[in-house]
Parts: sequence; C-alpha cells; structure tokens
Amino acid sequence: MKKLFSLGFIVVLIFSMMSCSNQGGSGELTGVPGRGKWFEPAPYGMTFIHRGSINIGPSDQDASWSETPTKTVSVDAFWMDDTEITNNEYRQFVHWVRDSIARTLLGQQFPEFMISEDRDGNPIDPPVINWQERLEWDNPDYVDVLEEMYYQENDRFFNKKEIDSRKLFYTYYWIDYQQAAKRSNMYNYETQSYDGVVYDRSGQSKPIESRSSFIFSEQVNVYPDTLCWIRDYTYSYNEPWATRYFWHPGFDDYPVVGVTWTQAKAFCSWRTRLHNEYLLSKREQPLQDYRLPTEVEWEYAARGEKQISMYPWGGYYTRDDQGRFLANFKPLRGNYVEDGGMATMKVGNYDPNKFGLYDMAGNVAEWTITAYDESAYMYMHDFNPNFEYNAKPDDPATMKRKVIRGGSWKDIASFVQTSTRSYEYQDTTKSYIGFRCVRSSFGNEF
Repeated sequence: MKKLFSLGFIVVLIFSMMSCSNQGGSGELTGVPGRGKWFEPAPYGMTFIHRGSINIGPSDQDASWSETPTKTVSVDAFWMDDTEITNNEYRQFVHWVRDSIARTLLGQQFPEFMISEDRDGNPIDPPVINWQERLEWDNPDYVDVLEEMYYQENDRFFNKKEIDSRKLFYTYYWIDYQQAAKRSNMYNYETQSYDGVVYDRSGQSKPIESRSSFIFSEQVNVYPDTLCWIRDYTYSYNEPWATRYFWHPGFDDYPVVGVTWTQAKAFCSWRTRLHNEYLLSKREQPLQDYRLPTEVEWEYAARGEKQISMYPWGGYYTRDDQGRFLANFKPLRGNYVEDGGMATMKVGNYDPNKFGLYDMAGNVAEWTITAYDESAYMYMHDFNPNFEYNAKPDDPATMKRKVIRGGSWKDIASFVQTSTRSYEYQDTTKSYIGFRCVRSSFGNEF
C-alpha cells in the first residue's frame, strides 16, 4: 500500500512538473513568452521629443503677467508634428466626414456601401462603412439620395450647387479617465458594483452602472470658420482671405486656422481612428492615440533643450547675423511684410529648432489641451504637469479659457517667446490660431 502511495505521489509530482514546465519554462519566473521586442517606428510627419526637465516660466520680461513664477518640471517622451496642421491635412478630415455621411446615406438604399458581416460571416451590428466601394457623386442613381447634403435652392449663391458645410458633423467617443480614477468611483469588489456617480457634459450626475458609464460622446461640426478673417479685423478688406484661404490650392501648405479648440480635439480623435483602423487591418499592435499637447509639453518642445533661451532658435534676438528675421510675426510696429509674409506663411519656412520643430514661434498660435489659469504654475504637479477642465455649455466664459502658445503672424516679438502664455475661449475661432498633434511615446530610451 505504501509503495502504491509513493508511486502515485511520484506520478502526480512528475505531472505537476510537466505542467509547470509548460507554463513557466524551467520553473523559473520568466514572464509571458512570445511577446516580442517593442519597437516604435517614427510616425509620419512627427519628430521625437525625448524626456527631460525644464524651468517653465518667463526667460525675460513677461508681457502679460509679470508675476508669473518659474518652476522646474519633468516631462515624458512624446512625438510631435514637426509643423502645424496644414489646410490640406485638415481638408482630409473634412472630406472623410463628408464621404462618411454620403456613404451612410447611400447605404440605406444601396447595401454595397455598408458591411454587415465580418470575414467569418458573423453579423456586424450596427453595420460599418465600406470604404472600398467607389463613390460617384454624379451617378444618376445616387443624386436624389445625396441631395440633402447640398445647400437647398434658397441657400445657394448664384444657384451654385455646393456641399452644405453646416451638416458636416463628426461624432467621436472618449473615456473620462479623470472621473474613472476617483476613489469614490472605484469598483467595489465586495458588492461587485460601482458606488459612485459620473457627471455628463451638461453637469448632470447619474449612477455608475458599468465601465461604459465613463464613455462619453461628442458631436462637432468640422468645417473651419472661414469668415474669421473678416470678423477679426474691423475696417479691413480681407474678403480674399475669407473666400480662398481654406480651399485654394495655393494655400494647401499653409496652417489651418478658424478651428476651435473643440474642433482640434475632434481632429485628433479622427486621426487616431484613421491610424488605428489601418493597424487593425494589418493586424498590427499596439494602437496609438493622437492628442493636443499640454502647455508644458509645448514649451519643452519649443525650447529645444535650451533652458534659458527666449526664442526656439536659442538667441535673444529676432534677427540672424545678416539681419533676416527668424520667424513670422509682426515686426517694426506693423510692417508685416518685413519678415517675408503678409499674414500666415507656408509651414516650415524658417529653420527648425534643435528638436527639428518648425514655426514654434510665430506663424500661428497653437491650441494646447491645458485650461488657462493665471496661477496654474503654483499648483500644477512637477511630474508631467497639466490642468484640464472640460467646460460645460453653461459655464462662465472664464472657465472656457484654453492655453494657446507660440504667438502668431499678428503678434509682436514678446508674444512669440517660448515662455509667453496666452489664452482663447474653447468655442471661438481666430484667423491666427491653429494647432499641431502629439503622441505619447513609451519604451523609448533614446
């Protein structure tokens, strides 16, 4: 009996060892196998900004707030667009939204414009857009269906048939990690439920039913406000800029303007979607997220490792040793053309800073994700500092202020310094504000 027990024990031990060998190699802690080595290819049009620390705050006199303190902070590595988003790049977004609406409308009568089954024949509910199907705007079979996308006859100028830009809305979804991270909103493992509440975009609270309670949606009209060229300047003749700047091929490589902070965020979400859908089609991982930079990320990138420089090029002056201006701003008390441009200029017209970034001073000011507060430097953390606030529609105007950086073609030299802070309201458009995207980087040591 004792021998049988010993034999049984040996068999169990051997089986156990074999099982451990299958799960853990030699029985040692080796991690999950087959994960591969992580390598992050450079995103198209972006440059790598390695992690580091800077002293944020004025490098010289601060034109707006002379009491602004300096503060040492550290920033994680990230990728940043080497130029501002151009008209033609933003137009890709507008055309995608236009075509997605058209294909959805056509899909109601022509099933080939929608995909209702996956590769294995499983139903897809709701169906998704089939981008492979050719869209012919002048196809007689499609004309009646697409008619509602155009301006109606009483809205047309000289009876010209044009897409109604007021109907170009993009809907996207995002996760509110700030609310999800609150201790009061954590999952209760004892009750197997959530105990807290979440607040929607209108400020109304509701109980947390599941993880999906932290998912919110936003619907944004995507077409730029071209009339800002006229609205921004009293007693000026800027009609040619208003009617041509966004659509004329001559301005394709100029920075897009007339976009709100909300539209800039929607563009980042769409860019994320565009990129990740491609990666999924190639069965590649991991997915990536594009976003607006934080205020501190922007300043760190603009300084280009030059801690105490007033401007991105590292000097104290706005001209080089041959007397040429180094950025597109408003020199010599209103002599706009002295730097080579009248208003905005083609992106990348001047030399880049040490990080390889163009136009971090002048051309157009740039939206950041950060909410504006005069005393933010006093309470922001020194580890990836940022202050965000998703203003509700009925919030007072001061709570809708968002930080803009870099100064623009219409600003004097002190406003294009790397440390100068300014703001604009998140739901307004200006002819001198654009944006560029960033993407967080992980695992890169260089």
